[in-house]
Amino acid sequence: MSSFDVIVIGSGPGGYVSAIRAAQLGMKTALVEKYSTMGGTCLNVGCIPSKSLLDSSHHYENALHNFDDHGISVEGKIKLDLDKMMSRKSSVVEQTTKGLEYLMNKNKVSVFNGLGSFKDSTTVEIKNNGKSEVINGKNIIIATGSKPTKLPFVDFDGERIISSTEALKLKEVPKHLVVIGGGVIGLELGQVYNRLGSRVTVIEYQDRIIPNMDSSLSKELTKVFKKSGVKVNTSHKVTSIERNGDDVIISAENKKGEKITFEGDYCLISVGRSAYTEGLDLDKVGITTDKYGRVEVDVNLKTNAHNIYAIGDVVKGMMLAHKAEEEGVYVAEHIAGQKPHINYNLIPGVVYTWPEVASVGQTEEELKVNGKNYKLGQFPMRALGRSRASSDLDGFVKILADAESDEILGIHMIGARCADLISEAVVAMEYRASAEDIARISHAHPTFSEAIKEAALAATEDRAIHI
Repeated sequence: MSSFDVIVIGSGPGGYVSAIRAAQLGMKTALVEKYSTMGGTCLNVGCIPSKSLLDSSHHYENALHNFDDHGISVEGKIKLDLDKMMSRKSSVVEQTTKGLEYLMNKNKVSVFNGLGSFKDSTTVEIKNNGKSEVINGKNIIIATGSKPTKLPFVDFDGERIISSTEALKLKEVPKHLVVIGGGVIGLELGQVYNRLGSRVTVIEYQDRIIPNMDSSLSKELTKVFKKSGVKVNTSHKVTSIERNGDDVIISAENKKGEKITFEGDYCLISVGRSAYTEGLDLDKVGITTDKYGRVEVDVNLKTNAHNIYAIGDVVKGMMLAHKAEEEGVYVAEHIAGQKPHINYNLIPGVVYTWPEVASVGQTEEELKVNGKNYKLGQFPMRALGRSRASSDLDGFVKILADAESDEILGIHMIGARCADLISEAVVAMEYRASAEDIARISHAHPTFSEAIKEAALAATEDRAIHI
């Protein structure tokens, strides 16, 4: 039996990062992955392929509608080759997952392919195609991630009633794609197919899309989506989904209790994700889960088994790849005897639509609920020279700061490249910067990041220059 200091079960962003960090710290490390490729949901059927399709569809949309404004004339009819677009997406995924193989070899991490399950608190059995082997570990990290959540009254059929996994590899562009769930996944994939020519309808149970983010971002993104022809239906409860040949019929109730029917040729169910622990045999080591199926852990991400930890989507908190990565590093360093730290309030959230949406810290709604005395500075993207140069006029940056100390409490933005811009906000808040600190820092001109400086100026005695 091979023995290791650390065994990581699951090779998604949390798992593989944790394995690398453990190896860097001098621990003999094993990584167990049940699929033939590493990278988990994010690299294979999540973050990476969806961003690939978002970029490709954005190019297609620009060629159709925006090239002429830039003096670019395309002779002949612009054609969509969906097969080639999907092939490029698959190539990006393959390159990324192969990169993980290189990283595992570089860091001398032993990789085992197969379904890992607990025999006892230090022993993991790995089953693969009828074969089985057992390895021993002083410490074990559960990083098995999540899977798409099903609605209680219908199953995915993988053909017309689909999850994000199937939506990333469709063989045709839907005529009418009905998206159930106005969160990150549904909106991103909805925008992909809207750009490619689908009629898209979004049905959201809550009273706004991206309901976990600041309401001002929801309002602005709704406006953008409606402008592009996407139908957004909030405060709608889906009651049934039925398939009739190539058609899918969705029944729902609006906030008045009225019954409404939607019909499309594809229905994407994107109502969230659920922790995935199937096959781990947690009962053999006495590990408990909460009512949502998430593994219960303490402040150090340790389970009720003294040497077993859990990270990422399989524990409570935001289901984000970068959150899982931070937790993976945290656990590896904790096992090594270090004193790591994660500030969960400062893990940014991003929606990769266009315009992009990004947020960190407290929302205005949270500040009001907590009775916090705050001030607000907001600056529109359309007031920037860089935005006019690229015709990316939608959106704004909004800064919330403590009314007395001026410490930044939250930064919320929607606009071009906000997925990258949000890092400035995270750095500032990690150092407990004030709005005036950002206002006094020179920002290159012309850039999108000037909107952050201007919003900080607006929060500092209403001193914005360009509005």
